[in-house]
Amino acid sequence: MSANLRGSGEAPGRVNLLGEHTDYNDGFVLPAAIPQRTRVQAEGAGGFLLQALGRGMPFRLDAAPAEQPAKYVYGCIKELEALGIAVPPMRFQVDSDVPIGVGLSSSAALEVATLRALRAALGLSLDDVAIARLAQRAEVRHAGVRCGIMDQMAASLAQPGTMLFLDTRSLERRLLPLPEGAALAVVDSGVERSLAASGYNERRAQCEAAARELGVPALRDVASPRALERLPEPLRRRARHVVSENCRVLSALGADAATFGRLMDASHASLRDDFEVSTRELDTLVECLRAQPDVLGARLTGAGFGGACVALCRAGTARAAAEAALARYGGAGRVLVA
Repeated sequence: MSANLRGSGEAPGRVNLLGEHTDYNDGFVLPAAIPQRTRVQAEGAGGFLLQALGRGMPFRLDAAPAEQPAKYVYGCIKELEALGIAVPPMRFQVDSDVPIGVGLSSSAALEVATLRALRAALGLSLDDVAIARLAQRAEVRHAGVRCGIMDQMAASLAQPGTMLFLDTRSLERRLLPLPEGAALAVVDSGVERSLAASGYNERRAQCEAAARELGVPALRDVASPRALERLPEPLRRRARHVVSENCRVLSALGADAATFGRLMDASHASLRDDFEVSTRELDTLVECLRAQPDVLGARLTGAGFGGACVALCRAGTARAAAEAALARYGGAGRVLVA
């Protein structure tokens, strides 16, 4: 019977415009879908098999697989099992052009696409928010990354050409247009990053420690930046980034392109100085982007520690601005979106 099961699903990668490291603090985020997508075909088989990155990765459900891509698919299945949904042995064929290791959420795209394929194959009544929640739990519990829900909600709900404003506590959300007269460029720094092996989990633990010191459920609940002054370092700087970044997201709603660009610049400075997740290469690439006359603002995107930068450009100039910035950068970067 399982051999007759078949379903497909897809999901985009995402770029985060503002709201970095705020989602696991119950804060506000502003991601956008990118054109690149991950597609998953699932069909009944004699055993569990993931075919991705040009190779086959067989796995079982009684032990977590060693390969990172298989961990995400395994985690999705285990989270369905936790809901009492039996998943028979299946083969998953992955076709993706979402760049890996640059902070554009290739893992969330894989998780959401896998769950959508299983939803279609098994006839599951899961809406897109439920899919995002399952995908987040798969990454936290089975891939070892204590991520918030932004990436999975963006992969599940974001639409091309818009921004997704999301309150990560209530999951209130709405799609918004980009600032009038503006377009996005996303440029890879050429420095690969890995969330599980980086300081991501450490930064989350520091934010949680700061919230405990302040007696609030999460840094989202800090009423005034003055309350942060009594925190020891580095907790004070970590919390200052989160509190100020939430304010930047809210200030960006309805902002014109020039104001939005300045908020992106301020976000990068905060990520560099207070949250300390930038790198020399990211800082250099951001400066090269800002040196272009048609770039209104630029910042690292994703969790940092390498990966990509995003720039807000005047409409019609994104490709030329990104290529000019790369020529000035001189590293091993590439234009990903323009």
